[in-house]
Amino acid sequence: MTLRKRFTLFTIFWLIFILILFNIFVYFYVIKITTESEEEVIANKVTIMLENPRIQSGRGLNTPELLNEYYNVNEMIRIIVPNNRVVNISGSDPLLLQLPAAFESEHRTGMITKGGERILYMRVPLYEGNRVIAMLEINRILDELDNYLQVLVAALSVTSAGAILFAIFGTYWFTSRLTAPIQQMVNTMREIDRSGKLRQIELSSREESAELLQLVRAFNQMIGRLDRTFEKQKQFVADASHELKTPLTVISSYAGMLKRWGRDDESLRDEAIEAIDKEANRLQNLTKSMLTLAEAEQEDWLKQELFDVVHVVDELATMLQTTFGRQIRVKAGSKAIRMVGDKDKIRQLLVILLDNAIKYSKDPIDITLTLVRHIVKIEVKDKGMGIPENEIPHLFERFYRVDGARSRTTGGVGLGLSIAKRIIDLHEGKVDVFSLPDLGTTITLQFKQRKQ
Repeated sequence: MTLRKRFTLFTIFWLIFILILFNIFVYFYVIKITTESEEEVIANKVTIMLENPRIQSGRGLNTPELLNEYYNVNEMIRIIVPNNRVVNISGSDPLLLQLPAAFESEHRTGMITKGGERILYMRVPLYEGNRVIAMLEINRILDELDNYLQVLVAALSVTSAGAILFAIFGTYWFTSRLTAPIQQMVNTMREIDRSGKLRQIELSSREESAELLQLVRAFNQMIGRLDRTFEKQKQFVADASHELKTPLTVISSYAGMLKRWGRDDESLRDEAIEAIDKEANRLQNLTKSMLTLAEAEQEDWLKQELFDVVHVVDELATMLQTTFGRQIRVKAGSKAIRMVGDKDKIRQLLVILLDNAIKYSKDPIDITLTLVRHIVKIEVKDKGMGIPENEIPHLFERFYRVDGARSRTTGGVGLGLSIAKRIIDLHEGKVDVFSLPDLGTTITLQFKQRKQ
């Protein structure tokens, strides 16, 4: 069942339920009010009749004209003595005249139903001294009131039916507008599935609810993000294919040379083995970097923990100085600077930055660590060849190399800084690059000092 039908049926069900309760309440409330009004009319008439001296004294109760002046067309008034004999009566309604006479010595008011008509009665004892000598009874048929109630029931039925019909069409129209963006979204998804091309939902000029606009915008943002991701994947595959093509071509060419005439030529054989080994290492490094970058796209790539950044940098600087024979100077604002993050990934990030600094400079490398307002700041500075200003915005793109600075002779594959940028983004950090040709490069990292 569609959302539109469900919403319509749900609304109609509750509307009918509420209308039934409302109509029942109105019906019985009107009966209660009108019945009390009729009882009050009869009570006033009885009070007036009891003020009559002849009725009050109990003499002349059988006088025919005694009750005529109080008679109403929809009433029957009679006086009954203790032996259930009617001594005086005034009335013409056949239904009321059929009522049996029954003497009662107590005041009583009630309602009976006869022939489908409701009859209101009031019975009052008449005294002579302290002795009950008769009973005054007034019976009032509520036919006019019942006719009004029938009109009320008809009016409530018509208005309820009209309200239900109006609710059906109104709800259907409203749900049509409500579900139109959702239906449009479904159609767009089907079109994407059919054609394989991503497309966004066009926002209409008519006014929509804030929630639906948020839904449409969220969908469009998701489609935009997927589109950018697919484009990056396509570009990544194209770049990776291009990068893999060169070493594979070199390996294939030298392998062919070895097959043809390299077996007897020792110098050619050594050259081919050296080239194949070099390109194989390059392929290995490229594959490793691509796998690392693919893993970095996963949300659970990080393993958060509390660690000392100063200790990590000191340890890494000592290791790289020993390995490359280059001086790396560490300056820290305090002996210990703690932050929450992935210790191994931060170390990998610093290795990438320091590796580039070692490759493209010959002077000592400076690392400065500071903590300001819960912001951990790491600055890596070298005095190498620098980076042209127009190249800096593309520095962290995959397979991007700065002309003259990042040639294949250095052994790089163009993915290191892309991996570094992913690590920075996953830690919700920031990176700034300042560089001048032939003067050096300064890369500044900033991370929030979150606590576990």
